[in-house]
Amino acid sequence: MSTEMQNSKGPTLVILAAGIGSRYGGLKQLDTFSPQGDTIIDFSIYDAIEAGFKKIVFIIRENLLEEFKEVFEPKLKGKAEVDYVFQELDRVPDAFVDSNRTKPWGTGHALLLTKDVVKENFAIINADDFYGRESFIIMANALNDIDSDSYHFNMVAFQLKNTVSDHGYVSRGECKVSQDGYLEDVTERTHIEKQGDKILVENESGDLELIDPETFVSMNFWGFTPKCFEFGWELFNEFLERSKGNIKAEFFIPTVVNEMLQSDKVSVEVLSTPEKWFGVTYKEDKAIAQTEIKKLKDNAVYPVHLWD
Repeated sequence: MSTEMQNSKGPTLVILAAGIGSRYGGLKQLDTFSPQGDTIIDFSIYDAIEAGFKKIVFIIRENLLEEFKEVFEPKLKGKAEVDYVFQELDRVPDAFVDSNRTKPWGTGHALLLTKDVVKENFAIINADDFYGRESFIIMANALNDIDSDSYHFNMVAFQLKNTVSDHGYVSRGECKVSQDGYLEDVTERTHIEKQGDKILVENESGDLELIDPETFVSMNFWGFTPKCFEFGWELFNEFLERSKGNIKAEFFIPTVVNEMLQSDKVSVEVLSTPEKWFGVTYKEDKAIAQTEIKKLKDNAVYPVHLWD
């Protein structure tokens, strides 16, 4: 279901856009944040193309296909190839389809579903996070330097203090990084919140405890070669068996990455970026994102009209 030009000698950008935005209160993937009608995805794609990405893959729910086509394909015509992957609740073995489930199976499941359309080195990002142009340049350069048969992957990491919301809890991947800059472990923390000048994380017992504000966290900006698809499916099937009946259970990319790290093949380099991250988890975050985007346009970091 691809459109436009053929991918040639450039990495692919995969965008995680199948979430239902329950805490945001709406479809934040297509919400607009400027008078010109820009989504946050627009800035990620613009930066990615500027950095040399040649193909865009949207992971969405199938009922959003026409809406995504209408919003993005006129902008991307002649600039990048476009493809779609559908993350549906029934894209699992029949024994695990649950009619009571309403939310997608998680970012790890979404990653695995792209195997048939991603044949080159690629980055994967969240639809609702703003990563900044330098982050895409850093990632594109890294992906261009890696052989597609390599097991050397990478990620862009941010400091936790720069990624929390003032309006409620967030989920982040807590990273353990070696002295030489490689990822040793990533733990998905599904409840991190600010209380005054402190940041607290919910531990396995359900209690809140302090966490270092300068902890490196994953914002789901990963760089992979197609070799990543050798990992994850067996783990996902184990997850489905273990989570049967739990309609809120999610399978995350960090779970797949940890499986990769436990092999003797894979390394994941942690790439640092000078960019300031912002994103939208809650409706109240929208005003902050609008202000930041206005600043960027006022300072001519981006043109007023991105796609003209």
